[in-house]
Amino acid sequence: MKRHATAQWKGNLKEGAGSLDTQSGALMDHGYSFKARFEDENGKSGTNPEELLAAAHAGCFTMQLSHLLAENGTPAESLVTKSEVTVEPKDGGGFEIKSSALTLKANVPGIEKEVFESIAGKAKTGCPVSVALGAIDISLDAQLEY
Repeated sequence: MKRHATAQWKGNLKEGAGSLDTQSGALMDHGYSFKARFEDENGKSGTNPEELLAAAHAGCFTMQLSHLLAENGTPAESLVTKSEVTVEPKDGGGFEIKSSALTLKANVPGIEKEVFESIAGKAKTGCPVSVALGAIDISLDAQLEY
């Protein structure tokens, strides 16, 4: 299986802008820029690679957890995961992705808290995006709600 996306950019780093297209069409000519990536804290001026990485991580983890919970005989009623990716300046210039913090709110009828936490931990380390992000810190705050 292969998936693809295409990035286009015009101009220099700070004043330039680009667009992203994804194979699925979920993003089509979707704008991104330096401002959207590094200056706009409210995130409303366009997307950026870190936001897309956060979406990929949250989605992958949640799907993996859903699978593991069903295998355990305790399918989830609902799983809501937020991934917050942190980008910081690095020594010598530039930026680096430092971490992805997963926050999960789960409704899983009939599961014990310790079993839930163990399964959530396996999903955190086992989802393909977590594996690919092995160079950064990945944390998980998993809250079981009944």
